[in-house]
Amino acid sequence: MPPESSAVPSSKQALNQVFGPEGPLARLIDRYRPRQAQVEMAEAVARIVADGGILVAEAGTGTGKTFAYLVPALLSGLQVLVSTGSRNLQDQLFLKDLPLLLKALRHPVQVAQLKGRGNYLCHYRLEQTLAADMMRSESELHDLTRVKRWTGVTEVGDVAEMAELPENWWGWPALTSTEDSCLGQSCPFVNDCFLLKARRRAQEADLVVINHHLLCADWALREDGLGELLPEAAAVVVDEAHQFAEIAARFLGDSVSSRQIQELIRDAAVELQQAELASPPTQQALLYLKQRLDRIQGVFARAPGRGAGVELEAFPEVMDCLQQLRQALAAVNDALAPLAGASHGLELCWQRSQRLGGRLEKWVAGERADAPEELEWVRWFDAGQRRFALHATPLDVAGSFSGYRKTSGAAWVFTSATLSVAGRFDHFLDQLGLTEKAAETRLWPSPFDYTRQALFYLPTGMPAPSASDYTSRMAAAVRPVLHASGGRAFLLFTSHRALAEAAGLLEDLPFPLLVQGQAPKAVLLARFRELGNAVLLGTSSFWEGVDVPGSALACVVIDKLPFAAPSDPVFQAKLASLRRRGHHPFPDYQVPAAAITLKQGAGRLIRGSGDRGVLVLCDPRVTEKAYGKIFLESLPPMPVTRDLADVERFYADSGD
Repeated sequence: MPPESSAVPSSKQALNQVFGPEGPLARLIDRYRPRQAQVEMAEAVARIVADGGILVAEAGTGTGKTFAYLVPALLSGLQVLVSTGSRNLQDQLFLKDLPLLLKALRHPVQVAQLKGRGNYLCHYRLEQTLAADMMRSESELHDLTRVKRWTGVTEVGDVAEMAELPENWWGWPALTSTEDSCLGQSCPFVNDCFLLKARRRAQEADLVVINHHLLCADWALREDGLGELLPEAAAVVVDEAHQFAEIAARFLGDSVSSRQIQELIRDAAVELQQAELASPPTQQALLYLKQRLDRIQGVFARAPGRGAGVELEAFPEVMDCLQQLRQALAAVNDALAPLAGASHGLELCWQRSQRLGGRLEKWVAGERADAPEELEWVRWFDAGQRRFALHATPLDVAGSFSGYRKTSGAAWVFTSATLSVAGRFDHFLDQLGLTEKAAETRLWPSPFDYTRQALFYLPTGMPAPSASDYTSRMAAAVRPVLHASGGRAFLLFTSHRALAEAAGLLEDLPFPLLVQGQAPKAVLLARFRELGNAVLLGTSSFWEGVDVPGSALACVVIDKLPFAAPSDPVFQAKLASLRRRGHHPFPDYQVPAAAITLKQGAGRLIRGSGDRGVLVLCDPRVTEKAYGKIFLESLPPMPVTRDLADVERFYADSGD
């Protein structure tokens, strides 16, 4: 339990001084403007952190919610965890926002950042890889040598520091540890371990920046009674909270993947070599496991890419391969058992083979390992070229989270620009088992003048979204808008198929066309900003967490209302579970979830007080269906038009 608070809550006077026109922030930040909503949110956060409780706060774009929770957290005198949905925001908070605030406040506060173990270089695995006779090319050896040199100068060991190597570089999985592969206190490099150093800094810090995956990992460990990863803080702030329940569901489940098995084969072979053990039976068992893995990867490439576990029963070849893979894992387990005492690394490999074999056996049998009887879950798979993953995912995390939250004894603040649906928080509260009675809910709209800065255009004559020519009609409808805007547009799609079709239809535009998949997301966004008149086509990853303020973005087009794909196995199982519990899935779950996603996409348009732009929604259901009103009421108050001439006048009047 967190220690009892002896801190004095941040007073209104102190917060007003910090955020005031003559305060420390105004002296450090160019063009700083006090915002009443920001001060009100800071006061609410300060009260919750000091007194305990739960705050659910939606703060529209431009409110300044980041500083609204960081300032009272820094002034509280208590230990606070701040959790984000992405590593990008985590790095921004720690490397940009917190240094600025600490300079402004001149308050003696110790801050730290903590990421999951996969973000920190592992000395042991680096030495293993360098010593192993497994180099594939001179260039790969060159890259490993660069990493080795970097370990001598880095203080943190965060692989993100190696910007010259891409995130998907082949070597990172080999040079970072997993929970299964970590040697713990038996590691010969334990005193130099970057992860352990980061955890010690987190334990000693007043404010620790983490991410949702790490928070969920701590939740899972505490639920299983296996200890904890995070300090027992007095308060937890969950930013980008609209993502939290979904991330938790995926994280709290079980999985068996081709990558896990590949890493087991590699690590076991390296450990045998390091221990100088010549064990033909073990080597043969590992070779057989690799052959079975290669075969099932080839078979999965011909099977459906994603679906419920029961769907695989229609593919006897897949089920046969899974059984053979399970037997191969059992053979590796048997071969490693007598060698486990030779080194701690071999013992871990033996334990990993047991766990993976057990999970695979449970999955094939339609069972979930260690799941409480009352917990509903779904078996599903995701397969592509040379990869597959078998998952068991819980359908509801509310009960589990309530237990974690109460055990923590901490105050909780959940915040995002998109938590409410038509002004109500029911959807978010239900996902985490919170009630309106237990949680304080607050909504601060964006301070931007949407009535002046934006226009909402609903094209006429659009067919039903299920029509075969929908995407071509959509492309035709937005073409004159793009000419009026001079490019400078995001086109956001609900499917990759529609994106690919639209890219072909719009390739003759007189503007640079940037299409998701042509280059990494960061590269596409950098090009978009530099070009100044580009049209960028993207799917889900571009609907949120993308910030392009200024004139480079003046139009956001959304092809359809973003209902979840009906083919998604977790989604289908969730709907079935809701029906069993007497709910009506469409109004109770599907519409609210889609409304929040729509708010995220629409939120890309206006990012600053000087921005102007047109939001285009092509889906006719927003006006033809009764539920369309919920979507409209969830968006900022913009003037609505169905006349293209209004769009053209809007751009002409703005001088663009």
